[in-house]
Amino acid sequence: MSSKPLLIEIPQKSKKELPENIQSLLLIARVVDDRFTNLDADSLQRIFYLQQFDYDTIINDIQAVDTTLKALGELLFESGRYDFVIPEDRFPAFESNAFITREMPWEEVKTLCETYNTDAVLSIDYFKTRVKTSYDTEDYFNPYDNAFTSLSKAEMQISYETIIRVYDPAQEKILTRQFLRDTLIWNEVGANVRDLFSRFTPVKKALNEAGIAIALDFSGIIGPVWLRDRRSYFAKGDENMKQAVPLVNTGQWLPAIELWKNTAEKASSKSLKSKAEFNIAFGYEMLGDIDAAIEWALKSYSTMYRTNTYNYLETLKFRKNDLKKQ
Repeated sequence: MSSKPLLIEIPQKSKKELPENIQSLLLIARVVDDRFTNLDADSLQRIFYLQQFDYDTIINDIQAVDTTLKALGELLFESGRYDFVIPEDRFPAFESNAFITREMPWEEVKTLCETYNTDAVLSIDYFKTRVKTSYDTEDYFNPYDNAFTSLSKAEMQISYETIIRVYDPAQEKILTRQFLRDTLIWNEVGANVRDLFSRFTPVKKALNEAGIAIALDFSGIIGPVWLRDRRSYFAKGDENMKQAVPLVNTGQWLPAIELWKNTAEKASSKSLKSKAEFNIAFGYEMLGDIDAAIEWALKSYSTMYRTNTYNYLETLKFRKNDLKKQ
């Protein structure tokens, strides 16, 4: 079989994606003040152990905020849509009312963007994590031993609330203002206390995981969503077609297209010419040029009819219509 299947990812614009001119973001957190600490994992865990792991409190943890910023930067960058800068001084001074940080003055926004050469500022302007833990024992009847057995069990809930704003200095406009809220839950059961807490997620790690959850939430709002789909292309026919296979595997579409174009120009049969033109269409789709993809798919269809070429044309037309709606 000369066609080769390939799993691809297709970007879909988010409904709240930032304007095209916003390509780079400065990531800061205007929440860290005297209430925030950065206790090490053991010290933080000891606070909960001293309360018999039955405790309900707000933890203002610097590392959790920092983890949110770093995870958010990586996720936005990996989306292929944004570049980011996290400055060393990422916890600047700020003014707040009784509840949240006041909006950043536009002169400060402009200065930050000029200093770090970014298009906008993404600022965490509110950050609250409430940790609630509980510990208990429970007896249950073990039919194998014909006796009652005691189990230790623990639960931890972290409820987070955060407000993230994106400031555009050119328009002096807040492009998006998102309030995010959720609760993460950890459960574990053990034969005894030592067994239970040897496997239970520490509070410090859970706070960091909450930060990552916030980053996932927000990046999903302003970043593109990648949908998986399947495609196929022709891997055999002549030497150029074979040489293009490792290029396809590594996403080097331009050199692959050049090889296929060379084959299309010099092909001695309609079958080979049509296959090369089909591959060129596929390559342009992967580069995001749907119009060029349709053009070359039509050439392939005109050169030689194939059911898969017809189906591919329908797929490309659907994608073009879908992009118009976004």
